[in-house]
Amino acid sequence: MIPFNKAALAGNELAYIAQALENMHVAGDGPFTRACNEFLEKHTGAARALLTTNCTHALEMTALLLRLEPGDEVIMPSFTFVSTANAYALRGAVPVFVDIRPDTLNIDERLIEAAITPRTKALVVVHYAGIGCEMDAITGIAARRGIPLIEDNAHGLFGRYRGRPLGSFGQLATQSFHETKNFTCGEGGALLINDTRYVEPAEIVREKGTNRARFFRGLVDKYTWVDTGSSYLPSEILAAFLLAQFEGAEHIQAERHRIWNRYAGELESWAAEKGVQLPAVPAHCEHPAHIFYLLLPDLDARTRFIAHMREAGIDAVFHYVPLHASEMGRRLSPGAHCPVTESVSDRLVRLPLFSTLSDADQTRVIQAIHRF
Repeated sequence: MIPFNKAALAGNELAYIAQALENMHVAGDGPFTRACNEFLEKHTGAARALLTTNCTHALEMTALLLRLEPGDEVIMPSFTFVSTANAYALRGAVPVFVDIRPDTLNIDERLIEAAITPRTKALVVVHYAGIGCEMDAITGIAARRGIPLIEDNAHGLFGRYRGRPLGSFGQLATQSFHETKNFTCGEGGALLINDTRYVEPAEIVREKGTNRARFFRGLVDKYTWVDTGSSYLPSEILAAFLLAQFEGAEHIQAERHRIWNRYAGELESWAAEKGVQLPAVPAHCEHPAHIFYLLLPDLDARTRFIAHMREAGIDAVFHYVPLHASEMGRRLSPGAHCPVTESVSDRLVRLPLFSTLSDADQTRVIQAIHRF
């Protein structure tokens, strides 16, 4: 069976884990954590990057930093992972679901203004498949209306919009290092802070609401509880694994782009003949080769396609169930209308894409698709 995803070692993962154990520092914020933070700051331009236990927790930190309260509204796409909404629902905030564009599958920037009310306290955008949302329009809306902008950049590390790194547009942004992402430590994430006003509060939130970071910088003689927070630090063992992945970034990204580009080239004519939509990448966007998807004509075709691929020994999978149509989504945000999201959710299927996918296995995938 050719899997949809397969995490791969980049080189020094086991050696770095052994080094962390030898250092006798396996709790968070040791040298490996700091090295990962510095890597992210260098490649995203963030004023501060803070490694977290996962992207969900990074999103939860944004809710705490914005001091959201019950009844506050947070605008977001319905076509996203449940964590995007859960992070704010946990604070009692109400997700306001907006439909997506039919081309990039990102939040439709033309629908955002109509979703804003006096209770709107944040706008969250998701760069689906690492292809940038229309950030010129979106940052303009957020600035004009005085609404904090958050980027859920779980798919988008190394993606760019008009030459600028994804994750650098919002006051805050989040990253994921789950095993399905281009770079992984099994479970991991990061908070990117672009607005320096949030740096110290973020350190406090991440350290159980204490000023421990100031203590270690020698700014206070002891640390204590100063605000609400939780424990969002990953262990040094996870950071050690992740640093090795980061060091292999150039090779990992080159392999993923090679595989992505081969899919695009060899499936173009088949897709046109069958009425299948391939990923749309605007000229002003650079994607990180995170997902290669197909949009089949309808749900029946998608169901038959997945079964066909499984019979060929290939794991091709669908993606998000629309949040606005879920049990929880209907309860929190009744009446949301997102027809493009519903259509895309019924038709989308993702192909195997990981850096160690062999040429022979990709050939099998492509040949199976052409037989459908």
